[in-house]
Amino acid sequence: MPAMNRLSARALPSLPPGKHADGAGLWFVKREDGGAQWVLRVTVHGRRREMGLGAYPAVSLADARRKADEARAQVRENLDPIKERERARREASSKLHILSDVAADAFESRKAELKGDGKAGRWFSPLELHILPKLGKVPVSDLDQKDIRDCLAPIWHTKADTARKAMNRLAICMKHAAALGLDVDLQATDKARALLGKQRHEVENIPAMHWQDVPGFYESLSDGTVTHLALRLLILTGVRSLPLRFVHESQLEGEIWTVPREAMKGRKGMTSDFRVPLVPEAMAVIEEARRHSRDGYLFPSIRKGVISDATMSRLMERRGMVERPHGFRSSLRDWLAEATDAPHEVAEACLGHRTDGAVVRAYRRTDFLEQRRVLMGRWAKHVTGQSGVLLKAVGV
Repeated sequence: MPAMNRLSARALPSLPPGKHADGAGLWFVKREDGGAQWVLRVTVHGRRREMGLGAYPAVSLADARRKADEARAQVRENLDPIKERERARREASSKLHILSDVAADAFESRKAELKGDGKAGRWFSPLELHILPKLGKVPVSDLDQKDIRDCLAPIWHTKADTARKAMNRLAICMKHAAALGLDVDLQATDKARALLGKQRHEVENIPAMHWQDVPGFYESLSDGTVTHLALRLLILTGVRSLPLRFVHESQLEGEIWTVPREAMKGRKGMTSDFRVPLVPEAMAVIEEARRHSRDGYLFPSIRKGVISDATMSRLMERRGMVERPHGFRSSLRDWLAEATDAPHEVAEACLGHRTDGAVVRAYRRTDFLEQRRVLMGRWAKHVTGQSGVLLKAVGV
């Protein structure tokens, strides 16, 4: 019998790159970059097989030996340990049979595609609020269009946008279940849409303040609180509330705020972070906000983390306003269209919008930073009431 247990746990970190035998087919493979993994060589049905047992140090020497012993035992029973492992994985996946389990697994698999790994919960919340309370314990293989129709009918017309998102998320869950090998009806959501009919309720745009009224509102944000300062910077920069709420000292350098690509909406087609020019008024707001900062975040909440998405909205609600913070992006865009001669692509760039296809963007590398700086400086003058005339962005 070949010698076994040749390696020692203490010696593993100092071994040079290469393959090091522990015995009986177990090998420690050290890479040039310092990483390593365990490999077991066995012969099954006259065919040599190599089976990965995991990466070191996540899998220790003792763990690797235990896994190797289990695999060798399967070989002695004339079983292929690699196929047996795959079969065990399939069986484990098949246990994810009720919708709540499948939905949670689908969410986990998509986290990397979502902003902040989905921590804000917006992707999962339509399912959690409107689907899972009624259908969460139903096996996905039993779900049909009637179940889905009855579940979403109460909100199909009254909360059309929420119902549409819930239906779309459910369709993703059904596809995920099919990928797990479960027997599901992939057309169930489409059939449910047909049963529910066309939605009567049309999605309304977020109410926005007319750009001529913004200076008055901006002036009223004068008490230096986190909420007032956050709204001021939101108005001055034209960014969305998510990157605004999570603005961190590490993102600020000189007169530029670099918003990470993953914090931007529509980031799938973006190849770089988004640079926001900071004009003097914005720099003054940031300097004042630093008095409140915690852990590097400029707009912390009272207890932990940063201010919530609803904090700024509630301030406007308490004042009896129908407008919402996101609407200031529309205010800025209307001002650019009505009060300046800014080219379309530059105006859209002020809001972080993409106006061309991937091929055009691949050749046109500019983000119009300096042109945007001029425009945002003029916007700041309008917002702070320094000029009542319609400004023309000549030369940009």
